[in-house]
Amino acid sequence: MHERSTSLLLSALLAGFTLLLLATSGRAFGQASVAQLAADLGSSDFDKVSAAVTALGFSKDPAALSLLAALDEKKLKIDKAGAPLIEQEDGALKNPLTGASATSKEGLTTPGLNNIVRRTLRLSLANLRLRSEDAEQRRLAAQTLAESPTAESAAMLHDALEHETDGDAKESLELAIAQIDLAGDDHAKKLAAVETIGASGELGLKPVLEQLISHTTADTEQNKALKTAAASALTSLETKELFIRIVRDLFYGLSLGSVLLLAALGLAITFGLMGVINMAHGEMIMLGAYTTFVVQSFFAKHAPGALDWYLPCAVPAAFLVCMGIGIALERAVIRHLYGRPLETLLATWGISLGLIQVVRLVFGAANVTVANPTWLSGGFDLASGVTLPYARLVTIAFTVVVVGFVYYLLNETGLGLQLRATTQNRAMARCMGIKAPRIDMLTFGLGSGVAGLGGVALSQLGNVGPELGQGYIVDSFMVVVLGGVGKLAGTVVAAVGLGTVNKLLEPVSGAVLGKIIVLVFIVLFIQRRPQGLFAPKGRAAEA
Repeated sequence: MHERSTSLLLSALLAGFTLLLLATSGRAFGQASVAQLAADLGSSDFDKVSAAVTALGFSKDPAALSLLAALDEKKLKIDKAGAPLIEQEDGALKNPLTGASATSKEGLTTPGLNNIVRRTLRLSLANLRLRSEDAEQRRLAAQTLAESPTAESAAMLHDALEHETDGDAKESLELAIAQIDLAGDDHAKKLAAVETIGASGELGLKPVLEQLISHTTADTEQNKALKTAAASALTSLETKELFIRIVRDLFYGLSLGSVLLLAALGLAITFGLMGVINMAHGEMIMLGAYTTFVVQSFFAKHAPGALDWYLPCAVPAAFLVCMGIGIALERAVIRHLYGRPLETLLATWGISLGLIQVVRLVFGAANVTVANPTWLSGGFDLASGVTLPYARLVTIAFTVVVVGFVYYLLNETGLGLQLRATTQNRAMARCMGIKAPRIDMLTFGLGSGVAGLGGVALSQLGNVGPELGQGYIVDSFMVVVLGGVGKLAGTVVAAVGLGTVNKLLEPVSGAVLGKIIVLVFIVLFIQRRPQGLFAPKGRAAEA
C-alpha cells in the first residue's frame, strides 16, 4: 500500500508538472511560432525543451508531428540559426517548415533528451496522432497508450474518446482509460474498468486482473464485488485463451499433417503400390527443396524483378528433377532387386547416404535459406491472438492440389489403370500387353516426383539442409502403414490425424513424449488391425 501511495503521489506530481508546462507553454504559444518552438528544441535547458515539446504537442501545424517524430527517432538537427532540419533516408537534410534542403552540414547540433523530455515527448506524439485525420494513425496511438497508460494522460484520453469515430481506436482508448481507473480509488470506476477489460478479450491484461485479485482483500462489500467481478473477467479471458490455443493447435496440426502427407504421398506409391522399401525417399524430399533453392538463386541473379514468382516455377522444376532422379535409380538399381525387400532397403539406404554427401559437396554442409515470396509473408488474423501464416495456408492448399493430382492420375488415366492392373496381378497385366518394366519405372519416378513437391512446401516453412529428409522418412512409413498399404485415402486420413494428434499432445506431454505416445498407439493399432485403417478389397486383398 505504501509503494502504491508513493507511486500515485509521484504520478500526481508529474501530472501537475506536465500541466504546469502546458499552461506555461500555452501562454507562450500564443506569441511563439512553430519555428521558435523548433529552435527551443536545440536548447541545452531541458525544461525549455520540454516546454517546447508540450506546446508542439497541442499545435495544429502539420510540421509539429514531423518535428517531434524526428526528435523521437534522433533524426532532428538544429543549425546555427535555430532552424530545424530532418535527416532523410538518403542522408539529406530538409527543413520541415519551409521544405528547403540544407546546403551545409556544418555547425549542426542534435537535441538531447532526458527522462522528463522523453515522457513529455511520448505524450505529445500520442496527442498529435490521436488528432490525426488518418484512422490508422489514431489507432496506433491509442494502442500505444493502451499498452502503458499513465495517470497524466487520462484527460487527453477522455477527450480523444469523445471525438473518436474509429471502432478499433475507441476500443484501445477505452482499455487505456480502464487501466488508469483500475489504479485509482473510485470503486465504481474500478468495477466499470474490470467489465471493460473482461469484455475486450485482451489476453495481455490477464496479469492486471490477477494482480488486482491478489491485492484486493474481501473486507468490505465493495471489495467483495470488485474481486468477484475481476475473477469473472479473468475466467472469461482464460476461456478465450483456451479456445484460441485449441484453434491454433488444430491449425498447426492440420499444417503438420499436410507436410506429413506430402512427404508420405510419394512413399505410398513406391512402397504401397510397388512394395519397394525406399530409404532414399527422404532424400527426394531434400532434393526438391534444394531445387527450389536453385530456382530462387537463378531468379535472384537473372530476373530480380520477378523474384516473387520463383516459387510457381520451382514446383514443376522440383517434380521433374526428382522424377528424373527416381527413374534413373529405378533403372540402375531398384529393378534388379524386386522381390528382395531386405536388399532393397540396404541399397536405398546406401543411396540416401550418397545423395546426402553429394549435396554437401555441391551446396556445403550448412543450411541454406529459401525466402518466402512477399505474397507469402505475414498471416491472416483470424481473431485476437490467432494469426494463420500465409505460408502454412498455402501449404495446406498446395497439399490438396497435389492429392487431387495423384488421385486423378491413378484413377482417371491410362497410366493409372495400367499401374493398378500391374499392382494387382503382374502376370495377367503382362498377358494383356502391359509393359510392366515401363510401368515400374514410371511409378517409381512418380513417387519420387511427388516427394520433390513435398520438398518445395518444406522449403517455405524452414531452412533447407542436407539432412532435411531424414526427419520425415520414419514418419512417412508410419503414415503409409497406419493408413493401409496402397490406399491413398488411408494415407490422407493417417497423415492429417497424426499431425493433429501430435500438435494437441505437445502442450500436455511435450514434443518427445508426444511422439512416443503416438508410436505406441500405432504399434498397438497395427497389432489389432495389420491391414491398417483402409484394408484392401477384392483380388488385391487376396494377392
